[in-house]
Amino acid sequence: MTQIGFEQLAAEVSSVRTVCHVGRIVEIGRGTVRVRGLSSVAAQADLVDIQPRTGRARMGEILNLNAETVTILPDGDVEGLQIGDKAVLQGRAEIAPDDSWIGRVIDPMGQPLDGRPILRGTHATPLRGQPANPTERRALGARLETGLAAFNTFLPIVRGQRIGLFAGSGVGKSTLLAKLARGVQADVVVIALIGERGREVKEFVERVLGPEGMKRAVVVAATSDQSPMVRRRCGWAAMTVAEHFRDQGQHVLLLADSVTRYAEAHREIALASGESGNLRGFPPSTAQQITTLCERAGPGAGAAGDITAIFSVLVAGSDMEEPVADILRGVLDGHVVLDRNIAERGRFPAIDLLRSVSRALPEAATDEENALISKGRKLLGQYSRSEMMIQSGLYTAGSDPALDEAIAAWPDLDAFLTHAEAKDSTASFQRLAACMAT
Repeated sequence: MTQIGFEQLAAEVSSVRTVCHVGRIVEIGRGTVRVRGLSSVAAQADLVDIQPRTGRARMGEILNLNAETVTILPDGDVEGLQIGDKAVLQGRAEIAPDDSWIGRVIDPMGQPLDGRPILRGTHATPLRGQPANPTERRALGARLETGLAAFNTFLPIVRGQRIGLFAGSGVGKSTLLAKLARGVQADVVVIALIGERGREVKEFVERVLGPEGMKRAVVVAATSDQSPMVRRRCGWAAMTVAEHFRDQGQHVLLLADSVTRYAEAHREIALASGESGNLRGFPPSTAQQITTLCERAGPGAGAAGDITAIFSVLVAGSDMEEPVADILRGVLDGHVVLDRNIAERGRFPAIDLLRSVSRALPEAATDEENALISKGRKLLGQYSRSEMMIQSGLYTAGSDPALDEAIAAWPDLDAFLTHAEAKDSTASFQRLAACMAT
């Protein structure tokens, strides 16, 4: 047996609980249960294993405590539970990532979803980790190659950056995330599928991401039919896995799809615990939950690596002012907007460049590259402002030389945003310059 194998075996043995604290259900409410016997040993947010006399066991999370009882949110409904059923305290929510998880699909508890056994890491880590000390963090790093011309030029991603991908349903968000997972320079890719439809998890892994993408990826999945406790935990688990590899000095790309479903899961839990929903239905703690998760990504400190993060946001009706989108825009280092109208005319990725921005600029590009970016945005902006007049035939060529230039360049610039880049950013900028050559 190798040393690594022995350490993992020791970790498995040490995880076996020799003493268990057991309580009994004394009240069953609407989605929650109250348990007597754990108040003196339990802590807020601890996990509890509910073991009914009949039916399936289920996990639960402690929401509230008082001197006599604790209130627990079960993983799933309360159907089949009875007064007097056992509730076994499991302690705080932890996960023990391991290097062998690369290429695997796991659930937020660290259990395999791909039908193969999985090794537990040697160190268990709390899911609710803390961001690094801001005074010790490095600045954003160098520009990363992405495999997509739009991100190599107009919307550069740099090492340690955190960006948001804002899109409605069905506009190519998951496909774009998969292209970034395959194309962005990184040592390890961690993907959080939060509240995804069950059939789409396998499709994303096998068809969208593919065998090549999985060679350096860890997928953490919680489907839409699972409880809010599991869906919220998915975001924490994926971030904890990313931190495991970051602490080894590696560069990690984290893709979270989506933060909106993470926030919705938190809303269900917060409302069940008695918090009021006064931010368009979201409780006040939503902002803190989202910002705490996002701040755990970014540049590392000391010998640690970096976590470059892309968080997707579902925006119903392209409402960029809804609470989750508004919170994220304020904490991230850039945002990319996908537009349904662009998708409907067949251009993918459906990036609305004029509404998107990378805060890595202008530092992430040279003076010459910034000049090209500025000129390209100016031409696209001029065309967009006059698009209705142009398409209706009301504009006469020669009336405005600047607009004539924008009209001439628009087809090539629009097509440029769809291009994959097999080479590097230099080649992307050369192609961009050719699009605007007169």
